[in-house]
Amino acid sequence: MAQAHTVEISTLIDSRRLNGFNARIVVICWLIMFFEGYDLATLSVAGPSLMTEWGITSRASMGYAFSAVLFATIFGTPLFGWIGDRFGRKNALILACVDIGVFSLATMLVTSLDQMIVVRLFTGLGIGGIAANTLALNAEFAPRRVRATLMIVMFTGITLGAAIPGAIGPRLIPIYGWQVLFFIGGVTPLIMAAAAALFLPESIKFLVLRDRSVTRIRAIVRNLDAALALDSETRFVVTDEKPAKNLSPALLFKDGLGGLTTLLWIINLFSVLSLYFISFWLPTVMASTAFKTDAPYFQTLFQTGGTVGGLAVARPVDKIGLLPVFIMFLIAIPFACSIGYTTGSETVAMIDVAIAGFFVLGLQFALNAAGALIYPTTLRATGSAWSGTLGRIGSVAGPSVAGIMLSTGMSIQTFYMTLVVPLGLGAIASFFFARLYYRRFHGHGFEREAVRVAAE
Repeated sequence: MAQAHTVEISTLIDSRRLNGFNARIVVICWLIMFFEGYDLATLSVAGPSLMTEWGITSRASMGYAFSAVLFATIFGTPLFGWIGDRFGRKNALILACVDIGVFSLATMLVTSLDQMIVVRLFTGLGIGGIAANTLALNAEFAPRRVRATLMIVMFTGITLGAAIPGAIGPRLIPIYGWQVLFFIGGVTPLIMAAAAALFLPESIKFLVLRDRSVTRIRAIVRNLDAALALDSETRFVVTDEKPAKNLSPALLFKDGLGGLTTLLWIINLFSVLSLYFISFWLPTVMASTAFKTDAPYFQTLFQTGGTVGGLAVARPVDKIGLLPVFIMFLIAIPFACSIGYTTGSETVAMIDVAIAGFFVLGLQFALNAAGALIYPTTLRATGSAWSGTLGRIGSVAGPSVAGIMLSTGMSIQTFYMTLVVPLGLGAIASFFFARLYYRRFHGHGFEREAVRVAAE
């Protein structure tokens, strides 16, 4: 058994094979993302029932309710990103899960649209904190050769979770009312908060760089490599990164990261705007066509298609960088814009929606991994959070703008054709981002670049 007096954490993580410890982290984070996705989608599925029960006739008003949870994530994402970088990813995730659970349960008690908007605002704060911290935690335990793949696999939880309300809503709502969707969405995050507290480790790089408990670090190292002998003199270091003196967002624009940060923010804005423009209104828009009975299933197909797209893009991102994002933007345009022209055939419409989900939602998986790839550990949650914040602005704008457009009596065909603007702009920005990313990191991300520069 080798005796280790100094353990370099990045080298240890990158040189090892995946084991059950990694699987545990991915599974717990996947489940947390799954129930976040579920909670994001509940109101869009409950929407038609709410509009009937409360006598709501304005689609624009319902669009504001859809956007409330997303508006709150604009503040929740950087807040919980800061909490994650300051107090630990694990603590941030537990707090976010408790917030989602409590306010989802409170949603069952609302009796008006105004009350719904308020409660969904508080729910959105916690929802905003999930992605940045799960991505950061997984990135800091994954060998760099499969880092993007593990993060994307973990992130499929959100799309599969978002597919569930549309699948179970038509069966449960007629029996138990729309409240049942929020009951499920409240209990499950509280269960995951307990699971995270009991079984989720803190980021070992966070602990080392913050000079936290050596006992905790030693226990995690044993999980990573049981054959490594440790004693009381063993030191743990991270040589390819330095602790940040502060967590100012200004650091995201230093050390050659400014161009990448700017482009990533722009791409996220247009990508998420397009995503929520489509997904939040799919059940309601399809309910106005001949497919009224099966309208909720369109959201399920969109989310499922996106999950497959995310898995398909995982290995290409690990191998060649972020060029696949540009390609998926381009292919997304014709399928997303043609949704309104497929309403003559339910089969064709379902196929087109699933393919649109594959590309529109699939490319978002790669973008979510990008933040964890280009930023160092000390800024990883903050960087991912601020990138996500620009996406959250798009997520608020998407449903709201869509609701206003639909309220004008615009045809479904014209409604979906307008997606050519955000998707086209996203494609242009992603082309330049992919080029800059490859030139800066040679397609592999922050830590591998740091090792390459050190070797030179």
